[in-house]
Amino acid sequence: MGRGWQDKYVRLLVAADVVVVVAALACAQMVKLGRPITALDPASIYFSVLSVLIAGIWLSLLSAYRTRSTRIVGAGVEEYRRVVSATLATIGVVAVALMIFRPEYARGYLAVAFPLGLLALVVGRNVCRLFLARQRRRGRCLITVVAVGDARAVRSLVQSLARGWGYGYSVIGVCLTGGSTGNTFEVPGVGAFPVLGDQTEVHDAILKTNTDTVALTTTDHLGPEGVRELSWDLHDLGVDLVVTPGVVDVAGPRLTMRPVAGLPLIHVEKPQYSGTKRIQKLAFDYFVSISALVVALPVMVACALAIKLTSKGPVFYRSERIGLNGKPFQMIKFRTMVDGADKQVDLLSAANDSIGGVLFKIKEDPRITGVGRLLRKYSIDELPQFFNVLHRDMSVVGPRPPLRREVDTYNEQVRRRLLVLPGITGLWQVSGRSDLSWEDSVRLDLSYIENWSITNDVLIAVKTVRTVATGSGAY
Repeated sequence: MGRGWQDKYVRLLVAADVVVVVAALACAQMVKLGRPITALDPASIYFSVLSVLIAGIWLSLLSAYRTRSTRIVGAGVEEYRRVVSATLATIGVVAVALMIFRPEYARGYLAVAFPLGLLALVVGRNVCRLFLARQRRRGRCLITVVAVGDARAVRSLVQSLARGWGYGYSVIGVCLTGGSTGNTFEVPGVGAFPVLGDQTEVHDAILKTNTDTVALTTTDHLGPEGVRELSWDLHDLGVDLVVTPGVVDVAGPRLTMRPVAGLPLIHVEKPQYSGTKRIQKLAFDYFVSISALVVALPVMVACALAIKLTSKGPVFYRSERIGLNGKPFQMIKFRTMVDGADKQVDLLSAANDSIGGVLFKIKEDPRITGVGRLLRKYSIDELPQFFNVLHRDMSVVGPRPPLRREVDTYNEQVRRRLLVLPGITGLWQVSGRSDLSWEDSVRLDLSYIENWSITNDVLIAVKTVRTVATGSGAY
C-alpha cells in the first residue's frame, strides 16, 4: 500500500553498505601491502580472499542486526546503534578466527579496515538520511497514518508527529471514539483532517485511504479483544498497527516493558541527576570546553579585534542569567549589539517576534551591529560561554539559560528547567533555535532534563556543529 519507496530505500542502503565495506577493506589492503588490490602476488591474493570473507561476514551481520529495518531507518539513533553493534560483532567473529588460525600479519590490515569501515558506514547512513529528509520535505517517502482514539489524544498525537516530521509519519485522517461531530477535525498549528468515522469503522477508513499504518491513541474503547481482532484484521490487509502508551517525552532507556498475565505493563524509571552520570557530565563538559577554547582561540582573537574596531563599547557582553536551582550568574558573550542595547528593550517590545511573548526576539533587530549579525548567524558570539562552563555556571549541553524576568513567569512544571545547569547548546538549539515558540522551547528543555544521557549530549553537540554551520534559525 504505497510502500514502494521503502523497498527502494532499503536497496539504496544495501548498495551503500556494500560499497563502503568493500572500499574500506580495499583501502586497508593497499595500506598494508603498499600496492594495488589488482596485484597477483601471493600476499595480494591472500588478502583479497580474506577481504571477501570479512566483507561477507560484515554485510551478513548488518542484515542480521536489522540495520536496514524500515522501523528504524531515517531518524533517531537506533539505526546508528545497530550499525555499531553489527560492526563490533564482526570484529568479535574475526578476532575469534585470529585466535584460532593466528595469521599474525593480518592485524595491521584489520586495524585500518574496521575503524575506517565503521566511520564510512555511519557517514553513508547519514548521507542516505539527508536524501530521505529532502524527499520528505517535498511530501514524498511518507508513512501514511490513520489516528484512532478520543479527540484529545488524537490531537496530541497529530501534533507530536508533525513536530517529528523527520520520522516520515503523515496523518491523513482520523477515527474518533464516540462518533464524529463534523466532517473535519481541526488540530491547532497543524491543520484540518477528515473524520473517517468512529472506532468501529477503521476497516472502512483503511480501504478508503489506502493507508500504511493505524495509530491507536487509546485502547479503552476497544478492550483487549477488540485490539487483538483489529491487529489480525490489519495483518490481513498488510497494514501496521502502532499503539501510543500516552507517556509523553520519556525516552526509551527509561521505559521497561514487563508482561504480567498477558498484560504489557510499561515501567517508567525515575530521572537520574547524580552518581556516575554527574561525573560523566563533568568530564564531558571539561573536555569539550578546553578543546573548543584551544581550537577557537585564533577566531576569538579576530572577533575581539573586529568588535573593538567597528563599534564603541566593550568587547564582551555580560548578562545576568538564572542557573542551577535558581542561582544567578553572569553569562559572558561577545558583544553583538550597540552599547546600552538593554535599555532599549521597552521601546522595541511591540516588535517582539517570539511566539508566546515570554522570550524577546526580533528578526531584524536594529540594535545589532554589522559584525554582530555575522557572529550571531554562526553562534560565534557564544564561544566565551565555554569559560562559564569551566567556572561551572553552565554546561555544554542543557536547557537555554533564562533571564530573571522569564523565570518570574515560570510555573512549577517549567521550573524543572532549573534542576540542571543551563547549556551553551541543547535540544532547542538543534531543533529550530530562535524560530521555536515558547511552548516548544519549554517542551524540548523538559524532555532533555527527563531523559538525560551522555550519548544524547554527544549527539546534540555533533548536531549543533551542523546547525550553526548553516546559520539556520539564528537572529
